[in-house]
Amino acid sequence: MKLAILAVGHKPPAWVAQGCAEYIKRMPRELPLAIVEVKPESRGSKTREQLLAAEKTRLRAALQGYGRVVVLDERGDDLPTRQLAQRLAGWMRAGAPTAFVIGGADGIDDELKRQADETIRLSSLTLPHALARLLLCEQLYRAISVVRQHPYHREG
Repeated sequence: MKLAILAVGHKPPAWVAQGCAEYIKRMPRELPLAIVEVKPESRGSKTREQLLAAEKTRLRAALQGYGRVVVLDERGDDLPTRQLAQRLAGWMRAGAPTAFVIGGADGIDDELKRQADETIRLSSLTLPHALARLLLCEQLYRAISVVRQHPYHREG
């Protein structure tokens, strides 16, 4: 099964790319993780709806081949690490390639959110998109560590 993070935005700062690369490298061979950058729509005089519609089209194209779509949204399910690990284990049993969608500066189109299989949030705080990308990489690595009973995750 493969995982992907589809992130609307420009190239992240080097420290984010390096951090993501480290967690991607640590993922097991049977659960590869990739980051797919989706070009944001240029603002100009466009409305928020026009921006989101254009980005939705790009996201849909990038989502081809993924059987499960998980949207990151501030109103999504708040999952403790163990619950994320349980969901990841279930997704692995189902075997469908899974894509996590991080929207751009204006968020994610409502229709795309409604069509997602799941909606989760990383935090109640508003996070910069680059930091959300890095945090998601780390949490996916942490979740697979829990599934495999690897000592990376410690509860205390």
